Amino acid sequence: MLPEVTDGAAVLAKFFRALGDPARLRLLEFLVAGERSVGECVRHIGLAQGRVSTHLACLADCGYVEVRRQGRFSYYRVADSRVVDLVNLARVLAADNAAVLAACRHIDADAVTADSVVPESR
Repeated sequence: MLPEVTDGAAVLAKFFRALGDPARLRLLEFLVAGERSVGECVRHIGLAQGRVSTHLACLADCGYVEVRRQGRFSYYRVADSRVVDLVNLARVLAADNAAVLAACRHIDADAVTADSVVPESR
């Protein structure tokens, strides 16, 4: 049973907090194109498999993606077509406001640019 939600703003903040990590956003954008295996996600994002799996688990726990298990492999896909709409809208809004977002003193600069994710050395 889900806990009773009494503060809509807190739930909405948690909803966006799940998207607040550049690696999770890059994974979600990758999954917008279709179902992918964990291995494909690892190759795409360039992080260690454990970190990618943790990010995918977060996205799944928050309802952004679904997982399908086939044997010992896991495949992830966007759970709701509205997530695709959300990603596309966010991309447009961020592009339209890039200069303002980059200059914002209240948000860590690393959280603003997805380019800040540095792949781990293998």
